[in-house]
Amino acid sequence: MKEEQLFYRPENAWAADFIPYYNHIDKTYYLYFLLDWRDNDNHGEGTPWYLITTKDFVNFTEHGEILPRGGMEEQDLYVFTGSVIEAEGKYHIFYTGHNPHLQKKGFPQEAIMHAVSDDLIYWEKIPQDTFYAPTEIYEPHDWRDPFVFWNEEEKEYNMLLTARLNNAPYNRKGCTVLCASKDLIKWEVQKTLWASELYFTHECPDLFKIGELWYLIFSEFSDKCATRYRMSKSLCGPWIAPSDDTFGGRAYYAAKTASDGEKRYLFGWIPTKDNNDDNRGWQWGGNLAVHEICQNNDGTLYSKIPETVLKSFLGETQIFPDRTLTAHDSCNLDLMGIPSSGAYKIELDIIFAENTKQCGIVLNYSNKSDTGYSLFIEPPAHRIKFDFFPSWNKPGMKNCERPVELTAGEKNHLCVIVDNTCCVAYLNGKTALSGKMYENNNGQIGLLVIDGEARFENITITNIK
Repeated sequence: MKEEQLFYRPENAWAADFIPYYNHIDKTYYLYFLLDWRDNDNHGEGTPWYLITTKDFVNFTEHGEILPRGGMEEQDLYVFTGSVIEAEGKYHIFYTGHNPHLQKKGFPQEAIMHAVSDDLIYWEKIPQDTFYAPTEIYEPHDWRDPFVFWNEEEKEYNMLLTARLNNAPYNRKGCTVLCASKDLIKWEVQKTLWASELYFTHECPDLFKIGELWYLIFSEFSDKCATRYRMSKSLCGPWIAPSDDTFGGRAYYAAKTASDGEKRYLFGWIPTKDNNDDNRGWQWGGNLAVHEICQNNDGTLYSKIPETVLKSFLGETQIFPDRTLTAHDSCNLDLMGIPSSGAYKIELDIIFAENTKQCGIVLNYSNKSDTGYSLFIEPPAHRIKFDFFPSWNKPGMKNCERPVELTAGEKNHLCVIVDNTCCVAYLNGKTALSGKMYENNNGQIGLLVIDGEARFENITITNIK
């Protein structure tokens, strides 16, 4: 059953990687995505592409299946991630054809495949355009996630791919490959664009330019599962890692971008947890979450809440008085009550004193079980963190944090969007952090200080319209 309004997922199914495309004709974002029923008995094996469209990231129109999965013997049993481009008088999808059963028969389990359309809705697959990894350089079974763009300098189409090098340390073979084509039919593998020797793979590559800088986005396939980026003055590199190179913490993955020509947005997913249990592991796929990404003066990127999402909170607003909480070698929890049902937004300013260990808000708190979830800023660690409250050594919240510079006496603005099991926090309009909450739905909201002192001002809770 579909439960979230803002953080989209399909009914009785889940959404994995989103492939965004902005259509300038109807001024609409087309969000193709990998649909997972998690139910092979009733739906069979494989993953198709589905489509939703939106103008505001609040209201979504569902268009159903767009790119069907192939059969058990076909390359694209799983229609995995790719990209959309308008060129040569058509719309083109380049996508991953994945079939693990082929590997058992001695064939590559992954290949790059092609489909075309006149209207972004009805697509025709072109199986003869399929191509595979050159196995003298790259492993044959990791060859996926094509991102295609027009290279104006070279007057050719380029494609970025996720691959793994043959001759590299096993857990650090991940690389990004550059291919070229004059006609979108025949592709030449040109070179390894970037090999970090850090990650198992560089999944879901995405590339764009702002001003004089190129940005390469990828998702780290590891226990951290972070969407990261690199920056360069040239498409040829070198690719530089900023001090904070992520966008949303552990609970935000496979994010790719699209722009309307003025603003650029990042489309990723908040993962679910096995059996809807906070204490169990993260799963592949979940709910859509959208950030606007902007450029700092030094060229680095930051995430903020899209204006259309912010403006959707036009319902009842509760205003709370300012207050100061003190906790010396202790914890001070100040409960504010239960918010109205449905999606809601919390905004407040936090000013902490010297030597404060933790301060922030608690969500879904239950008096009976003394449990909830915390969104804390932690000055000694210079981070914002999503965790259980009280904090226990549970595996589900590992790496749900972001680095942030924090200074005693300065005002920190926190905006948190909560919609059923999903939440996203934005600190000072620049640092986004996602979380997932299954327990104590419709629990209380509270303010909290641990070992220190903090003042909370301009506290409001507003429901969606």
